[in-house]
Amino acid sequence: MINHRAIDRKLYGLATLGEKGQVIIPAEARRALKLKKGDKLLVLGFGDMIAFATPSDLEKMADRLAERLSAIQGIIGKSQPSFTRRNKRK
Repeated sequence: MINHRAIDRKLYGLATLGEKGQVIIPAEARRALKLKKGDKLLVLGFGDMIAFATPSDLEKMADRLAERLSAIQGIIGKSQPSFTRRNKRK
């Protein structure tokens, strides 16, 4: 299970959108996230907001979501009444 309190949330500063649409990620964020020149980042939209993520981080998040979905399906499956032949005839 994911411990949401363990996820580090931090505001790294302000970025400026350049003339060509380029965004400079603040140096502190690049250091903390171990980003270097040439790294590929996915650009994600959340309503009126955008976020950047590395493909590997997005893959990790998808894996965690799949685990949670599997756990939820397991809980739902356990709470459903089992069907007998009599129930199937109805």
